[in-house]
Amino acid sequence: MIHVRKHFGSILKTLALPVLLGSMTVFSSCASPSSKEIDNLQQQVWKNSGDADAWFRLGNAFARNEQYRKASEAYREALSIDPEKEQLLAALGAASFNQGNYREALVYFTKYQALAPDDSLRNYDIGNVLLQMREYDKAIAAYRRAIENSVSFDEAYYNLGVCYARTGRAAEAEEIYELLVKKNNYLAVSLKNHFKSADSARQKAPKP
Repeated sequence: MIHVRKHFGSILKTLALPVLLGSMTVFSSCASPSSKEIDNLQQQVWKNSGDADAWFRLGNAFARNEQYRKASEAYREALSIDPEKEQLLAALGAASFNQGNYREALVYFTKYQALAPDDSLRNYDIGNVLLQMREYDKAIAAYRRAIENSVSFDEAYYNLGVCYARTGRAAEAEEIYELLVKKNNYLAVSLKNHFKSADSARQKAPKP
């Protein structure tokens, strides 16, 4: 299991356990918008196509409705109007992530992280994308950066442990497990189960 933090409320697909995508906290409502609400937002952008905030709100509504392709289109329109609106980079990253387009998500999240290189959640998001891409060493580096600036970030420790388990670094994975036992027993138990799955997968893998 992987832990993914949901971007903007409940828009992010959960993968097994949460892989927490963390940088977006701009949406206050987790409820899916009605068709009427989306229609009203579309009318707003038609009346004022140069309003970046209106496009952003429309993108958020599509995203909460799990219409990620349409959300991306609205976010891109907003970004073309207001390239300085940095939340759009995170929103586009999350929408791309939800569509399984991890390389595109990485581009947006990397641009977002570059604006605040030490931000834990931004590094965490990059780690989560890299984890999905199975670029485990790079994901480990990103999770470590996230933890450096937020030692209470249990989910980052968990996903770091997942990376260690998948790369056969048993001692380091066990160290993360022991830490989580003291901090978050639910995640500790889940990580232990992941160790078993990772061991089984390695045993079944064809010999080189």
